[in-house]
Amino acid sequence: MLNFHIFIKWRIVIKKSFYMFTLLIVLLTSGCATNNKPTPSIEIKNVESNSTEDTDNFEDEFSDTQTHELFDPLSSYNRTMTTFNDTVFVYLLNPLSKAYNAGTPDLMRESISNFMHNILFPIRFTNNVLQGKFQNASDELERFIVNSTVGIAGLFDPAGTYMNIYPHNEDFGQTLGYYGMGSGFHIVLPFLGPSNVRDSLGLVADGYLSPLLYQSSLAHYKLPKNYFQSIAIVGFDIVNKNASHLGVYESLKKDAVDLYPYLRDFYETKRQTEIEE
Repeated sequence: MLNFHIFIKWRIVIKKSFYMFTLLIVLLTSGCATNNKPTPSIEIKNVESNSTEDTDNFEDEFSDTQTHELFDPLSSYNRTMTTFNDTVFVYLLNPLSKAYNAGTPDLMRESISNFMHNILFPIRFTNNVLQGKFQNASDELERFIVNSTVGIAGLFDPAGTYMNIYPHNEDFGQTLGYYGMGSGFHIVLPFLGPSNVRDSLGLVADGYLSPLLYQSSLAHYKLPKNYFQSIAIVGFDIVNKNASHLGVYESLKKDAVDLYPYLRDFYETKRQTEIEE
């Protein structure tokens, strides 16, 4: 029987320690950090653009606003990669996910998802701090400590279930957008799906923080001990997540007249909304 009065006392101790830590960060980075969040506007139209005027304005993609048409110089490649990813999803990922779903109970899939989310704490914590969202970062620190101990290495979520401390998902792509960096042109990544220049840079930065992505120079910090193990862990996580959300992708794409621009515009709008939150 868990005594949650103890964890309430721990929360007070953690908060005091955390705010001393964040005060040092503020003093050291006062020249860079700001709470004046930009409010970029974005207008995305389902239009392919190959005009020379858009080409000349390539650098404008990193400004706070986008022009009337979405600059898409990789349109041909993106269409091909969208078709490739769709084929992989329909003929490989979905069958694997259905078989996995049939052989595993809901509680097991949920516990694995909780574990994966918990272990990616460094990404969320760091990006909340970088955006000046210190209360959110404090919540993430509390969640990690409670779920890693009482929650048995993150398999369960007592922080959310009993203490009402919920996650604040932030990544480095959102951090760059928070400080005014535009999305850049759209890029469809193999297996990973829609992205853009800013978010692709963010993936690289977050990869150094992720304990699930192997780097030889940071091997002591990483869970996998080689690249093969890293691919296997990430692939398993994708199958586990998809098994719990079967049919979502099909529902998303069923109304698409042209799959690539539909997914592109959906992704860009979603990311802009996440940055503005």
